[in-house]
Amino acid sequence: MAGTGSFKVTRISEGAVKPAAATPEETLPLAWVDRYPTHRGLVESMHIFRSGADAAPGVIRDALARALVFFYPLAGRIVEPEAGSPAIRCTADGVYFAEAAADCSLEDVRFLERPLLLPQGGPRPLPRRRPLGRRAPQHHHDDAGNLALALQITKFTCGGFVMGLRFNHASADGMGAAQFINAVGDMARGLPEPRVKPVWDREKFPNPSIKPGPLPGLPVLALDYIVLDFPTGYIDGLKAQYKAHSGKFCSGFDVLTAKLWQCRTRALNLEPGATVKLCFFASVRHLLKLDRGYYGNSIFPVKMSAPSETVLSSSVMEVVDMIRQAKERMAVEFFQFAKEETEQDPFQMTFNYESIYVSDWSKLGFAEVDYGFGPPKFAGPLVNNDFIASVVILKAPLPLDGTRMLASCVTKEHSEEFVRGMKEDLP
Repeated sequence: MAGTGSFKVTRISEGAVKPAAATPEETLPLAWVDRYPTHRGLVESMHIFRSGADAAPGVIRDALARALVFFYPLAGRIVEPEAGSPAIRCTADGVYFAEAAADCSLEDVRFLERPLLLPQGGPRPLPRRRPLGRRAPQHHHDDAGNLALALQITKFTCGGFVMGLRFNHASADGMGAAQFINAVGDMARGLPEPRVKPVWDREKFPNPSIKPGPLPGLPVLALDYIVLDFPTGYIDGLKAQYKAHSGKFCSGFDVLTAKLWQCRTRALNLEPGATVKLCFFASVRHLLKLDRGYYGNSIFPVKMSAPSETVLSSSVMEVVDMIRQAKERMAVEFFQFAKEETEQDPFQMTFNYESIYVSDWSKLGFAEVDYGFGPPKFAGPLVNNDFIASVVILKAPLPLDGTRMLASCVTKEHSEEFVRGMKEDLP
């Protein structure tokens, strides 16, 4: 039980949910990118639903068991039979699942919008992450880091619920994790099998002999948490400007990321010759012609760097040009990596204040999941680190129309100027 003031969350039940039918017993090797050291981390997200609290735990638990028959590796454990070569042992031990209840409504806690404050009795911060569940406890002899997946359903009064999802990046990338919980939704709505059948196929991802570089240092940056919303009409206007500028089409991600990089660079007020860096990961499923059901990591970094004065003296549309050129280079760089035509680890990262990392959750599929209670009001990752300047782009929560940025990329010293720049031409 956890509480603050009159608010508390009570754990009702917890345990392993196993596949609903017999599954193969085997050890499956992970792909090169799955095995990458930084992909052994746990990715946490929350999925907020306005209704269905009474039925959700039972419905989702049963659907989870049926979905695991198809995605049976996720019911296993990550093992390391050889040093540096983690794999998934398909044990059918199951995934961690918990049910909890909060004694307030989602409206009382602003649908978990930051800052997470209770309105009664003066502003008091909610415990970070506790409505979603604490660290998954040990099962058998495995610790939580060996679990592929963990879920918790927290019921709120007035009928809403929050699903907390934690998945191990070694077992799936964001698109793969979304594919799995969409399959759980398919089962919950009575479908006999997932609409997109999973395939393992990890051997189809390149397996070069390139060794991962050393793990990067993690500075403590004390970053502010900033939420920015951009209406669809505003984004469409920027895209139209780019069409007029270049004669070509671009994505909403391109224009928002260009604006972000320029506004952040201006806010940092660096020396003109200082190098600023931008990085995001792009899917390479299309380059490898992978089956639609592939749910492993299939990503490659898109990196760019420039003197700060170049980013600042360019128009936003010219910064979009820089981003699109980097995307085009990515395919060449990926195949050089695949064919071992480079000795450098392309996934090697540097975390410093001059570098920013952008992640796009808007098209992964989390916002479309339906367990029979309608799509979520909000679905997105928990962003609370003080060592990586990062921004997550995702669909704005209903009923808003457009895109939301969860920005943890500037310190308090620079946040006012950053926010002013990002909002200066918003309607």
